Amino acid sequence: MAERKQVFTGSPWESTVGYCRAIRVGDRIEVAGTTAMKDGVVFGKGNPYEQTRFILQVIEKALGELGAGLENVIRTRMFVTDISKWEEFGKAHGEFFKDIQPVATMVEVKALIAPDLLIEIEVEAIAP
Repeated sequence: MAERKQVFTGSPWESTVGYCRAIRVGDRIEVAGTTAMKDGVVFGKGNPYEQTRFILQVIEKALGELGAGLENVIRTRMFVTDISKWEEFGKAHGEFFKDIQPVATMVEVKALIAPDLLIEIEVEAIAP
C-alpha cells in the first residue's frame, strides 16, 4: 500500500470528529471540506468573496505541505448557502484557478456548521 501522509491544522474538531485537513496516498491528494473559520472565529463574515479567498489560501497551504500546489488540483467542490452570490464565490475561485481550470461544482446547501459561514470547499489533486 502507498504511504499515507496527513495534514492537521490543530482544530479541536479533527480529533473529535476523526478527520484531517488533507491526505495524500500515492499521487492522490484529497482536501477535506474547508471553511473560513479559524480558532472558532469566522473570517470575512457576510463576505462571500473574502471567505472564498481565505479558504483557498488554507487549501493551498495544505497542498504545499503534501508536496503539491494549486496546479495539481483536478476538481473543486463548492457548497454555498446562497447560490445567488455565485459571482462573488466564482470571482475568488477564478483568481486562484483561472489558468489551471479544474472541473468545478457549486451547489447550494441549506446550512453549514456555523450560521455565518457562506461557503465550504473541498478539492482533489494529483501530484507528481
